Amino acid sequence: MQNFGSCSKVNKSTMLKKFHCILPLLFLLSLWAVFSSPYIFQGKVPFPSSYQVNHFHPWSLNQGNWGPVKNGAMPDIIDQIYPWRHFTIDQLKQGRIPWWNPNGFSGNPHLANVQSAVFSPMNLIFLILPFIDAWSLMVLFQPLLAGIGMYTLLRFYRISIQGSLLGSVSWMFCGFIVTWMAYGTLGMAISFLPFLLMSISYLVTTRKLYWGFLASLLIAFSFFSGHFQTSLYLLITSVLYSIFLLLVHKKNAFSYVAFVFILLGLLISLFQILPAVQFYGLSPRSSIFIFSGGIPFQYLVTMFAPDFFGNPVTRNDWFGYYAEWAGFVGIIPFSLALFTLQKNKSKYQFFFQILFLVSLLFTIETPLLKLLGISHIPVLSTSTPSRLIVIVSFSLSVLAGFGYDLWKDALVQKMLRPVLFFLVPALILFGIWAWLLFGSVLSGEHLVIAKKNLLLPTALFSLFFIITTVSVFLKKATRFMPVMLYIPLLLVAFDSIRFAGKWMPFDPRASVFPDLPVIAAMQKEIGNGRVFGNIGAQVGTYYSLPIIEGYDPLYIDRYGEFIRSSATGKYTPSERSVVKIDRNGKFVKRVLNLLGVNLIYHPLADSNQSWAFPVWNDKDFKLLYADDLYSLYRNTKAISRPHLYFQYEVITDKRELLKRFYTEKFNYLTTLLLEEDPGIPVSSGGRGGIQREHISPTSLQYRVTTDRPGLLFLSDNYYPGWKAYVNGKETKILIADYAFRAIPVPKGESTVVFIYSYLF
Repeated sequence: MQNFGSCSKVNKSTMLKKFHCILPLLFLLSLWAVFSSPYIFQGKVPFPSSYQVNHFHPWSLNQGNWGPVKNGAMPDIIDQIYPWRHFTIDQLKQGRIPWWNPNGFSGNPHLANVQSAVFSPMNLIFLILPFIDAWSLMVLFQPLLAGIGMYTLLRFYRISIQGSLLGSVSWMFCGFIVTWMAYGTLGMAISFLPFLLMSISYLVTTRKLYWGFLASLLIAFSFFSGHFQTSLYLLITSVLYSIFLLLVHKKNAFSYVAFVFILLGLLISLFQILPAVQFYGLSPRSSIFIFSGGIPFQYLVTMFAPDFFGNPVTRNDWFGYYAEWAGFVGIIPFSLALFTLQKNKSKYQFFFQILFLVSLLFTIETPLLKLLGISHIPVLSTSTPSRLIVIVSFSLSVLAGFGYDLWKDALVQKMLRPVLFFLVPALILFGIWAWLLFGSVLSGEHLVIAKKNLLLPTALFSLFFIITTVSVFLKKATRFMPVMLYIPLLLVAFDSIRFAGKWMPFDPRASVFPDLPVIAAMQKEIGNGRVFGNIGAQVGTYYSLPIIEGYDPLYIDRYGEFIRSSATGKYTPSERSVVKIDRNGKFVKRVLNLLGVNLIYHPLADSNQSWAFPVWNDKDFKLLYADDLYSLYRNTKAISRPHLYFQYEVITDKRELLKRFYTEKFNYLTTLLLEEDPGIPVSSGGRGGIQREHISPTSLQYRVTTDRPGLLFLSDNYYPGWKAYVNGKETKILIADYAFRAIPVPKGESTVVFIYSYLF
């Protein structure tokens, strides 16, 4: 076996030869440092803060105070990923497992949402460094981890140092890793793949069990990193690879042991998977199947010309989904991967050729995707299938390493084969140019963009082809061969860094969630209520200001139905990825009052606009705060989030219950709707009080006093895992008003405790 840098073949007695061992690592580190230089040397952060302050409330109203936006294609980072990770770290620092997030969707599972990455090993750096620096290092570490992992894997396959570096650079800055890097989840989840395949390989070939345990941990680390779909691709690839090794090493018992360690990794991952599966089944995502969404065949040109159809950064993209369909590896790695078809150098090469073809078939738009949708396979049938492009890119990068060695050997032996074979990618480029110049149906502007962005791949390939031709036909070129063999690597490095640097935003650190007076006012006035307005998790979760809306496909389905039905009073199914109440809905005020929304955030510019909630001319809302841009109103009709009821109705059919709640004559302030009998008498005129004694995201404690048995209603979402205790005795939580919680409480004084935990 060859280890990193082929150190086993050098004499370690001299410093020069020791330096030779770490030279490949220094090259990857240097390339990474060039890419990361805005953070390292300029103090900027890999976070789209300029996009945040220009396009997200409440900062966006300060027009003219912020700088220009580089990349406006990353809203989920601001409205989901960053606030969720901030909440995760805040809870971990307080010694709590963040099972539940009370700040969105009127309460929503947090750990069960894989993207919260509660168990990610990268969270350790958040416990040490300031949050924004820990975030930056986590984001930037992804391509470095991917590159080093690919290098070690390719060296295991006995690929040369140059070929291993070329494949590593292609992989660490491939389209998938670069376009999803800023999220800190998808790229991290897949960056463990080369290390995983290497560990399985060493397990089988060396028969040392510690490689198996490492493989198990790598699988778990991937599932803990924050993107289930990507980790599932990693798992499937590792299983296919193990089957391949089993066929190759039939008499090796450790070929079977590999599956045991894969299973062990999956068992460790159950800490994340089991809560996620439960949540998935109770969310709208579980019933929405995708029957298309693959990458159109013509879009594959972006494997080597990523901006052929434009780029969101330059605001000139016009076709496709740049991030979802990002398959860039570069024209030279693409050509070298094709070159492997002319000779089978290794059994591993054959495996990745098959893996490339299979993954490509399930990535592009074909009837196979419709079959996948019809099969109703969880995650695979409900997620965007085009993200399988990451396995296509991975396979191409591995094959590029093999292809480089085949190319190098042919050049050294002065063989004509590479010159002839590279006519294939040359013809592909020629065909694309001919289509653009003579047969294109693109409009003038689009044609200009496509031609402009095809120039660099054409120039890089032309230079590579010239080097190949000169090396083969000119005998004098032999003396320059050592230098010429490094030119493809340098060209790939240039192409990859250019692509990554163009996409990745490095923005001012001061613009990352800057404080504003209106935010401070909301924090001061919120109490135990909720806030409603044109804000999302970027305010709610980050600043601990509970809101009733939210954006994510993983939320409680019943709650989405409850909110959407308020528009007309008739049952309306949940939306796929958002909970948003109709500002002019028939029962919007009823919902706000029931859910304890005591603050309304209102930009002054929205006054008298049809799309805004008409808070400005309603006597139930009193002005509480105002400045030049914002105002806050107090909702005087909002009830407290814990509320006592003494009257109730039992309606076992949930649709009929929802219909009853949205009946105009129904008094939601005095009567609670339940789906089962609580076992207490219905009464009128009861009195009582509620005193809050303790509150945290996963535990609530109240002291309740009543003059007769009643129902304690809590306008937080009902969800399995919550348990209630009245005076130390566990009490069943009832579903109330379609989506919320209620428990019976006895006459007199009682201590009521709500605790959430998936484990017990």
